[in-house]
Amino acid sequence: MEMLVINGGNRLEGTVKIPGAKNTVLPILAATVISGRKSLIIDCPKIKDVELTVEILKDLGCDVEWDEKGLLVDSKNIITTTIKEELMDKMRSSIIFTGAIIARKKHVKTSYPGGCELGLRPIDLHIKAFKEMGIEVSEKYGYIECDGTNMKEAEIHLDFPSVGATENIMLAASTLGGKTKIVNAAKEPEICDLQDFLSKMGVKIKGAGTSVIEIEGTDEFYDVTHKVIPDRIVASTYIAATAVTGGRVELTNVIGEHLGGIASVFKSMGVKIAPTSENSIFVAANKKLKALNLLRTSPYPGFPTDSQSILTSALSVANGTSMVVENIFEQRFKLVDELRKMGADIGVDGRCAVIKGVEKLYGAKVAAPDLRSGAALVVAALAAEGKTEITNINYIERGYEDIAGDLGKLGADIVKG
Repeated sequence: MEMLVINGGNRLEGTVKIPGAKNTVLPILAATVISGRKSLIIDCPKIKDVELTVEILKDLGCDVEWDEKGLLVDSKNIITTTIKEELMDKMRSSIIFTGAIIARKKHVKTSYPGGCELGLRPIDLHIKAFKEMGIEVSEKYGYIECDGTNMKEAEIHLDFPSVGATENIMLAASTLGGKTKIVNAAKEPEICDLQDFLSKMGVKIKGAGTSVIEIEGTDEFYDVTHKVIPDRIVASTYIAATAVTGGRVELTNVIGEHLGGIASVFKSMGVKIAPTSENSIFVAANKKLKALNLLRTSPYPGFPTDSQSILTSALSVANGTSMVVENIFEQRFKLVDELRKMGADIGVDGRCAVIKGVEKLYGAKVAAPDLRSGAALVVAALAAEGKTEITNINYIERGYEDIAGDLGKLGADIVKG
């Protein structure tokens, strides 16, 4: 069984480059299906979720290959509109392919998506939006079948600014005549990046980053070369790792604006974060971290749910008591049981965690319960005294290219074994 073995206590110092964002590259790769043209994706991270997405693209009939510039996708030949159940089961974000395939072929059949078990993640917002666009949706025997033969323009009001639903509507409307409007759309940077890609492809689309997005579809597409935005969640992981070790690290290939909500929270904890150039920041922590009175996760530009587990690890060694409220996924605190094995003092009641900072954590044998919790355990292990062994690292590899290599270059005693 593969694991990460970490001997904690080393101070992180040096420079690390942040890779392209997992949460933007997956919908962009799905979008390549729509055009029937060639798309070159630069800064595409080599992570497990991308590997799974490539499997889906190839199964649909796309030609996909890596070259020295990035990932090249040619979607000229789509041979099926059904996504295999075994592929859908591996990754929750695979649901994003439904909108893309509907746009290209007007029909798709798929099972419900799998992935990390973070509690209920209903796709009712996706299905409701599809129906408002005139798509016939049939749900039975664990499968979803969509017929877009009679698709029409629509004004869709989302009950919640869901990133996935916003993306699926954007994709489905990309070949639809007229103007489709999304009201209460998600505002995340990943939405903006998807809009940029679709615009290069030939779709008339505007409003990403605001609560209203308008899409005018097309049937004339172009080849696209697109550079993926940096991964703000990976950046938050390395900020936390620097913070808990009292380190001094420069992060390159970042967009400071995207890190605003994250940086603000860590600054409140006593971490120094300052730009060193247009696309890099310097992170330093010289003293014991401060607790937070209250932190609530929320849609962008608030503190992201994907960084909450990582923050919780850092708060477990902060000076004082913190309260964290998880407003997005109700099972984001599965990490807590593993942190307790390391000596953390954390109580959980529903969506609320009370974290009493301890003087130190201790190395232990722990298992990653999901992607972000796995990264959070790495952060905790860096701060701990002694050796920590983390298993289930396949979860971590879904979102991190080489977390051991990156942290090792900064001075961490970490190996994959």
